[in-house]
Amino acid sequence: MEEYNKGSVKKARLNSLLTTLLDDPILSDVPKNPTLADVDTLISLELGSAMRISILKLDGTTLDVTVMNSATVKDLKLAIKKKVNDMEQSSMGHRHISWKHVWTNYCLSCHNNKLLNDNEALQNFGVRNNSQVEFVPYVTTKESRTHSKRRKHRFFHGLNKRS
Repeated sequence: MEEYNKGSVKKARLNSLLTTLLDDPILSDVPKNPTLADVDTLISLELGSAMRISILKLDGTTLDVTVMNSATVKDLKLAIKKKVNDMEQSSMGHRHISWKHVWTNYCLSCHNNKLLNDNEALQNFGVRNNSQVEFVPYVTTKESRTHSKRRKHRFFHGLNKRS
């Protein structure tokens, strides 16, 4: 029992120290509950192997995310998702955002280039440190949908048959 109390006292002291550190204005870009990956990315930013990207939302507001210099479009989308979810959680409690809906109806754009290929490196689109990327409306083409009209027709045609 004594070992448990020592462990919980150490943990409480560590949490108190961490809270005090995170309240320092110098560390204002560190999230409130940072993961090791968050801290690693911020260190990489300071060392020049990561970049900070400003995301212009449709309402005109911006948010900053940090990704590695070798990041792909998918990495940027994941960073945006994490940042927005963290902001929503801290300000409004749990609120579900359908990211599938977001990425179906909008895409990211930089220098009038739509970032459509998730596996493409951001640097191939001219994205650098302190670049601005914006959300733009995007409608998928019929060719990119998973079901063709013919298959849908066959499916619904089968439902109309009387057995």
